[in-house]
Amino acid sequence: MIKVVVVDDSAFIRNLLTSLLEKDPEIKVVAVAKDGLDGIEAIRKHDPDVVTLDVEMPRMNGLEALAVIMKELPRPVLMVSSLTSEGAESTLRALELGAADFIAKKPVMDNDYQEDIRKRVRAVSRGGAIMRLRKLAQQRELAASRG
Repeated sequence: MIKVVVVDDSAFIRNLLTSLLEKDPEIKVVAVAKDGLDGIEAIRKHDPDVVTLDVEMPRMNGLEALAVIMKELPRPVLMVSSLTSEGAESTLRALELGAADFIAKKPVMDNDYQEDIRKRVRAVSRGGAIMRLRKLAQQRELAASRG
């Protein structure tokens, strides 16, 4: 079972993503959050395998939250955001910060689009084991250098 936290400031999008993700029997949305701060708390509480993260949100935006997640709670993050004129810049910045993938929100989420999101969540979840191994290796290196 792939545990997911959905972070988006739109209640409509949170509900829609939850519904379409849970059509896959391998995916379970364990929490939803309305901004980056709530998202980080949900990640700490539920320890998901994957996070879907909007870019533009109040209090703490997705890029700020992504930086915290990668530093303190590393795991695969799928950025889900509206295409804007700054979309390409946001995408590049998210990838630089460690996002596993990026998908644009569409006004109409047809069956192909819904399946694409589910495929991306499944794909980035496989990267989670690699991230955990890297984190463990970093911790061991740090411990060895101290002692």
